[in-house]
Amino acid sequence: MNRRNFIAATAISSSRVLAANEAIRGAIIGSGGRGRYLTANFKELGVEMAAVCDVYEPNLQAGLKIASSGAKPYGDYRRMLEDKSIDAVVIATPDHWHAQMTIDAVEAGKDVYVEKPMAHSIEEGFRMVDAVRRTNRIVQVGMQRRSFDLFLEGKQIVDSGTLGEVRLVNSWWLNHWTSLRTPPLQGKLDWEQFLGPAPKRPFDPVRYFNWLHFWDYSGGIMVGQAAHVVDAIQWFMNSTYPTAVTCAAGKPNVEGAEIPETVSMAAEFPENYLAVFTLGYKAMRYNMFNDQLKQFHGSKARLDMGREWYEVYPESSAVDMKPSATKRLPGSFEPASRAHMRNFLDCVRSRKEPTAPVEAGQATNVTLCMAMEAQKTGRRVRFNPATKKMEV
Repeated sequence: MNRRNFIAATAISSSRVLAANEAIRGAIIGSGGRGRYLTANFKELGVEMAAVCDVYEPNLQAGLKIASSGAKPYGDYRRMLEDKSIDAVVIATPDHWHAQMTIDAVEAGKDVYVEKPMAHSIEEGFRMVDAVRRTNRIVQVGMQRRSFDLFLEGKQIVDSGTLGEVRLVNSWWLNHWTSLRTPPLQGKLDWEQFLGPAPKRPFDPVRYFNWLHFWDYSGGIMVGQAAHVVDAIQWFMNSTYPTAVTCAAGKPNVEGAEIPETVSMAAEFPENYLAVFTLGYKAMRYNMFNDQLKQFHGSKARLDMGREWYEVYPESSAVDMKPSATKRLPGSFEPASRAHMRNFLDCVRSRKEPTAPVEAGQATNVTLCMAMEAQKTGRRVRFNPATKKMEV
């Protein structure tokens, strides 16, 4: 038996077979704000959140308060993965840790719910896909629009041919972000564990508290938001990897940040359409109803897809601009997030594919990694499907 088959067999044999009414035992890696949100929601959905792992002591303690009674604390996720009673792991760490933690988790026989973006490089993403498929684990990427009834309706509209041929998709997301966080450390932080696969650097609390704004750990707000928007576009358009990506950006206006917060990327797809995503500044504070938009421009009609609403404008309405179909559901996105978690749990039991599997996560990850490279180099970046690598 070769090493890969041995790992796969070990993962399968070390995972529990759940009885119909048996509680799923879960664990959270990364119990910051997002991690605690996921912990609370999975617990509400009936998961026994039996372990909490974080490199920052205050986050670890805050996570334990939300987790199930008797939850075990861990500073090293690898020690947590040794617990054979844990069925599923939720990963809500900075982006640069997603790949290795997911790979280690599935090889330890765990199913995984990993936040978006799925990875921080193209090569990492393909390693994740390989690991998930050879261990036969369930992995759901946190791209929750794929479990949202409103977006499922939008997908049906595009698939029905109502829009005609779509050659251009415009999209944007506006954010209100003016400064980095600089709180004092309130407890022990394992800096080396935080860095992990990232380049080694001297201790810097600014980088820890604001990792989203530094290339070592993230692709910035652009990647954080485009992970949702670009995924929805590629899903609606039935496409996977782009042919090429370009990206333009202003200078960072948030003092101390490496990554600009005003960015526009254009992705060319072999299905003969162009997807444009723009990230910009919003004077008003965060509003879930009108902070983002995707416009699918078809030869027969246009679909406007917001976060909690959509409208269809047929060609005949070009003068009076009256939609032929409209739906507005303010406040509906939070239930959609829980539906995505519920879908993951259903698949943990049934062993069916989740709505956002690793292949979907990698399709978006490739686009985002190409956008990062294009932004850094100022060049058009192409993807070679034969080598599974980007070329500048």
